[in-house]
Amino acid sequence: MIRILLAEDQVMVRQGLKKMIESDEVMKVTGEANNGKEAIDFCEKQSFDIVILDIRMPVMDGIEAAKVIASRWSNTKILILTTFDDNQYVLESLKIGVSGYVLKTGDTESLLRSIRSALTGGLSIEDQVAAKVMPLLLKQETTKEPDPTLTPRERDILKCIGEGLSNGEIAERLAISIGTVKNNTSQILNKLMLRDRTQLAIYAIHHNLV
Repeated sequence: MIRILLAEDQVMVRQGLKKMIESDEVMKVTGEANNGKEAIDFCEKQSFDIVILDIRMPVMDGIEAAKVIASRWSNTKILILTTFDDNQYVLESLKIGVSGYVLKTGDTESLLRSIRSALTGGLSIEDQVAAKVMPLLLKQETTKEPDPTLTPRERDILKCIGEGLSNGEIAERLAISIGTVKNNTSQILNKLMLRDRTQLAIYAIHHNLV
């Protein structure tokens, strides 16, 4: 069973999302929170595979909650619920290391796909969100060439991460094992002194690999 914590202050929205999530028989919402503080309290008492946080909540918003959860429970994946008006927060949450962004207006399959992607190490950004966020990333200062110590294989893997591919998808594209992908990803993180896949994806964009 995939254990999911859902933090959303609007009860009707939360109920709708829960119904969508549990349409997949292996997924179960085992915790429901009204704000980021409650989400953190849940994490202190229970273990979750995925935490889904609304970006705007009273008491503590999704960004602040994501910072705490990412630092204290590094194995727990985080998805952020967004709307079209929340793009100014998306860049900030990218730096935290969240696994993706889910539009509240999205359909069931998009939500489930984002959850599955997060569980397999992918970075999922809805097309509508990416269309607004990526230009902002590209406007930031870029370097023509990535770190010269990266091997050709590491560059290929970094490019795939920048495209949001999971470990399995990278392995299939490059005709290598998932173990090789994981080992190379760890080496890339060490070389670039970065924390997680989200930061690798941003690095790939900034250095023209994507």
